[in-house]
Amino acid sequence: MFLSVFDMFKVGIGPSSSHTMGPMVAAARFLDLMRASPFAFHGLRASLHGSLAFTGVGHATDRATILGLAGFVPDTYDREKADLALEEIKAKRTIHPDGLGTLSFDPATDLVFDFDTILEGHANGMILMATDAQGDVTLRETYYSIGGGFVMTEAELAAGKDTEEGAPVPFPFKTAAQMLEMSTASGRSIAEMKRSNESARGGVENLKTGTRRLWQVMNDCIDRGLTSEGILPGGLSVKRRAKGIHDKLMQERGMNLTPPHTINDWMSVYAMAVNEENAAGGQVVTAPTNGAAGVLPATLRYYLDHVPGASESHVEDFLLTAAAIGGLVKYNASISGAEAGCQAEVGSAAAMAAAGLCAVMGGTPQQVENAAEIALEHHLGMTCDPVKGLVQVPCIERNGLGAIKAVSAASLALRGDGTHLVPLDACIETMRQTGADMSEKYKETSLGGLAVNVPNC
Repeated sequence: MFLSVFDMFKVGIGPSSSHTMGPMVAAARFLDLMRASPFAFHGLRASLHGSLAFTGVGHATDRATILGLAGFVPDTYDREKADLALEEIKAKRTIHPDGLGTLSFDPATDLVFDFDTILEGHANGMILMATDAQGDVTLRETYYSIGGGFVMTEAELAAGKDTEEGAPVPFPFKTAAQMLEMSTASGRSIAEMKRSNESARGGVENLKTGTRRLWQVMNDCIDRGLTSEGILPGGLSVKRRAKGIHDKLMQERGMNLTPPHTINDWMSVYAMAVNEENAAGGQVVTAPTNGAAGVLPATLRYYLDHVPGASESHVEDFLLTAAAIGGLVKYNASISGAEAGCQAEVGSAAAMAAAGLCAVMGGTPQQVENAAEIALEHHLGMTCDPVKGLVQVPCIERNGLGAIKAVSAASLALRGDGTHLVPLDACIETMRQTGADMSEKYKETSLGGLAVNVPNC
């Protein structure tokens, strides 16, 4: 099993990897399908289903779909150009993707939120259609946004492409147990095995430049969040808090009376800075999703800024180790809140961050596996119930607490020798089963939990 570090960590836009980035990626794929078709097209239509319909407005799914059909992609997204394009599309009711000419598309009528038709493949389903001059559908494809910006067609999902292994790699571990066995047999760390796998696919230099860019985008996102003020979009009137908290923390620096638990505020503020940027539609890195994008950068920033002896030379090892754990979770369970609740998002992120931190602080592979298990275990059962479908409440604070748990899990694991009762594999399987048993109203639909109780208080 191989999932690249660049699969787990993707540069994109907020507020959601599955509800914003995924639909934009699906639209880009549909445009390619149209370009390869012998038919002449005159119009476009789209329908959103399941969680994409129920929380689509709050996650900007409609905006992402429209812009995707106009040719925008997450990795090179330009907010200013996107705003201008969206205004033009709404005003002229036409869309102009490269190589396909002018197509009719009225966002008010050609993009439908279908709350009644549930697609069987995944909770995040969408159908994209191209029409002829008479308005008849001549090309149609169903896409599923399966979490973390990953997109599959209906046929690909049915064929098991989401778990396809691809070309052989030196260390093809599918479970944590296999990962530890290979590590012991080879004498290599988890990061070293992951580096060998990455190098076999993309080369060493591509890995170095790619991971440097990932951390740069993550770190820039933290810095933007720490200096930005105002009210987040969406109608909840949620005030950005990261800058105010950070300013107070900076004022307190060097004061002997600061209590030890203040370090938790530093971890939280780094994570909140990222997720406030995400909620505002800014540039973030999926880690492994947008809704959980703050946990891992916050943990890594904590390591670099607050741990004696920390070095940026260890960033690549941190990301590789985290990606290895994230790949196991995705392959054997889920990283999608719509599929398994927030345990699959913030829980997975905390496990990844704990593993990365444990590794760069000298942990053995056994301690790294233990750190990931501790972090994930204590997120089991966590629901995804965003108020008004927005990635704001409880998501922003939840990332802060996820980072704190990640650091605590790594610290506990480093205090032991790696032996523990519950294997990471058992914890991942438990998360999968818990997600399967969880009521749909607690899986990113905003039909239960805080989403329905907060407005009534």
